[in-house]
Amino acid sequence: MIQINKLSVNFTGDFLFRDISFVAGDRDRIGLVGHNGAGKSTLLKIIHRDMEPTSGTMVITTGFRTGYLPQELAETSYKTVWEETMSAFVEVREIEARMQRLTQQLSERTDYESAEYAAIAQQLSDANDRYLHLGGNTIEGEAEKVLVGMGFRRSDFPRPMSEFSNGWQMRVCLAKILLQRPEIVLLDEPTNHLDIESIQWLEDYLANYDGCVILVSHDRAFLDRVTNRTIEITLGTIQDYKCSYSQYVEQRLERIESQQAAFENQQQQIAQIERFIERFRYKATKARQVQSRIKMLEKMDRVQVEDYDASSISFRFPPAPHSGRMVVDAKQLSLGYDALNVLDKVDFHLERGERVAFVGRNGEGKSTMVKAIVGQLAPQGGALELGYQVVIGYYAQNQAKLLDPEKTVFDTIDEVAVGDIRPKIRTILGSFLFDTEATEKKVKVLSGGEKARLALAKLLLSPFNLLILDEPTNHLDMPSKDVLKNALLQYEGSLILVSHDRDFLQGLSTRTYEFKDKQIRGYTGDVYDFLEARKLESLHELQARQPVTGGEQKTVSSNKENYERRKEQEAAERKKKNRLRKLEDEMEILQQQVAEIEAKLAQPDQYAAEINSGELYKAYDAAKQALEEKEMEWLELDA
Repeated sequence: MIQINKLSVNFTGDFLFRDISFVAGDRDRIGLVGHNGAGKSTLLKIIHRDMEPTSGTMVITTGFRTGYLPQELAETSYKTVWEETMSAFVEVREIEARMQRLTQQLSERTDYESAEYAAIAQQLSDANDRYLHLGGNTIEGEAEKVLVGMGFRRSDFPRPMSEFSNGWQMRVCLAKILLQRPEIVLLDEPTNHLDIESIQWLEDYLANYDGCVILVSHDRAFLDRVTNRTIEITLGTIQDYKCSYSQYVEQRLERIESQQAAFENQQQQIAQIERFIERFRYKATKARQVQSRIKMLEKMDRVQVEDYDASSISFRFPPAPHSGRMVVDAKQLSLGYDALNVLDKVDFHLERGERVAFVGRNGEGKSTMVKAIVGQLAPQGGALELGYQVVIGYYAQNQAKLLDPEKTVFDTIDEVAVGDIRPKIRTILGSFLFDTEATEKKVKVLSGGEKARLALAKLLLSPFNLLILDEPTNHLDMPSKDVLKNALLQYEGSLILVSHDRDFLQGLSTRTYEFKDKQIRGYTGDVYDFLEARKLESLHELQARQPVTGGEQKTVSSNKENYERRKEQEAAERKKKNRLRKLEDEMEILQQQVAEIEAKLAQPDQYAAEINSGELYKAYDAAKQALEEKEMEWLELDA
């Protein structure tokens, strides 16, 4: 259990949060939410004792350990993936050594009835109990299971950690935390380093985890599936909701509306009392009533409306210049790095106005394909052509890291702004939440979210008709992701989107391409249509499709049946909503047809031929009947 009491953190005179208190139980699943810079990561560091608060206390149950995954990797390991993973079992190895020493001592003694012999035997028994509790007999099997769940192939196990990107190295860090089984798991943006299949595996793993989980995430779908409690940090205070993220959003709005109504009623009451006091203050006959009302005001428990921090980035993409019908055309394209072949003889075609999503496990070639399209990687074979007058806007996965750390926020934008846009630089930065003071900060002191917002701001300064975004939501908070999604929905050009955020991807693409085994395969619809088509409700199914060697067996989660039932319900609900939307569109078209025919019938002189032939009446009856059928189906579905 964690007990936090009146905790405050003060940076350079400003309080990040002040006098916050809450208790986390042994089986709580808590999602920490709030805008970038609210203090979520700081709170995790304090719980892990990486940081000391300015004031207040924190008590954690004696013997409870914390496992902490930060946003960024501190240093690179020079061990292999397997060696680094197995280093998680320090305590298990220490217990094994202690058990060997105690067993050796017992074998060398003959005083079986002595107190010393009994004490050593008891120590050995206690050590064995702890060894079994930590799963000492199964550590290699567990390590393999978790690494595969994190997306590693067994052929990756002997490879040096240094060969992998920071994202993959972070996966090993996460695997070590899960294998150590700490009583308290603290995760700061864990889904930034995972693909969709690995996120689903982690959701299932955490659902069965025997301990307290506190996580920071801007992945709405992940929060909904993992957490049962939401703590919001906003404007220096916290609000505690005993529910998942989506329910929290609804309850928060209801709470603020209720507070606002109570506040307005109380303000009316206060105004009436103050008018009475002011009117009769100097009349002797009303002195007692005036004093009574003054005391009433002094004792009144004032209603306060919870501050609602609605700040979020605000922007629209520039209008897309016209391009040819064909935007990207790849035929028998092979891509890779030196001797490493990543994609082999693939075909890909993108037409003007198409919106596609690239999905698949990390390392399967999504970013490689993007680099080839933007001209950063030459083909190993085949051909890739861009269409007539195609202008690319590209947000790379490491776009924020490409910013010059020594430049100020203002200078970063000023160096690429030209013409009429230059006088609007501060306005643009303001829409991305950079106030006048923040524009003078150097890039190197910005948070991950601030750097991501600045990189997006740079992207706005030139018009383009092919927008390519590679993991754009990493480090963006919920409101900022919503604004970006709305801007993309209004974007008029062609779109290629690489992301693992299912909630963000939903509705943004009309076609989804899966990258797997050096090939790509297209599916009609968005990410949830793809997941239904591929039946990837859990990574267990994906693992079942992989070759099984030796004594490996498929592991089935104890809650798999419930998980699959929930996924089926969600799929049915999405199908229902899609059908309702389609019916609404069809009804609108039919209503227009009925209205057009009625307008013609009202002008018999102009449309005499169609009316006399009966064709207009037939079309009218058919449209009316079709409209009634659509309306009946809509009513039945919406019941």
